Amino acid sequence: MNSVQLVWAHPRADSLTARVVDAIRQELKQSAVPFTEVDLYRSGFDPRLQQADEPDWGNPGKSYSDEVMKLAEEVNEKDVLLFVFPTWWASVPAILKGYIDRVFNYGIAYGGRRKLNPKSWRWIALVGETHEEFSVERSADQSMSHVLNHSIARYCGAEESEVVFLYNSLGEGVTDLLAHHELLIQQALTAVREAVK
Repeated sequence: MNSVQLVWAHPRADSLTARVVDAIRQELKQSAVPFTEVDLYRSGFDPRLQQADEPDWGNPGKSYSDEVMKLAEEVNEKDVLLFVFPTWWASVPAILKGYIDRVFNYGIAYGGRRKLNPKSWRWIALVGETHEEFSVERSADQSMSHVLNHSIARYCGAEESEVVFLYNSLGEGVTDLLAHHELLIQQALTAVREAVK
């Protein structure tokens, strides 16, 4: 059975992002899928890359800070990586970018013939805008998918990676917001089921 590393980012524990994570957590438990969870905001994670975690391009065997080495070990024990986050400026929140910068570091996730163990990655991105606004008018989905799937995931050893966009999380033009949010949660759960099968 595949094991999962669940990493998520939202400043509010009562956000729609948190509700999506809660549904994923319940799905994984009910399916008896082993997983660990990193709640970047509530764990006190510092996204700033300090000197101890600065890549040493001449030393792919460098040992980074204890926090980074522990988080990297958690990732490398898993088969699947799941990220859940709100989309801000057609990207991930800064705290998640800091996690990527620090944990997917030189000699851990790339360089010196090293790659991360998880081969299946899912980026579950909550988008405030509608599909029409975000993807059709601005093509923001294409640039975001390219960066996350290719420039990060595949570069770090993923065999397959997919960004799952949950559109219109703000509910523009929606008459039943709760039902709409439940549909978004179900879309996220479908992506999780496909990733862990």
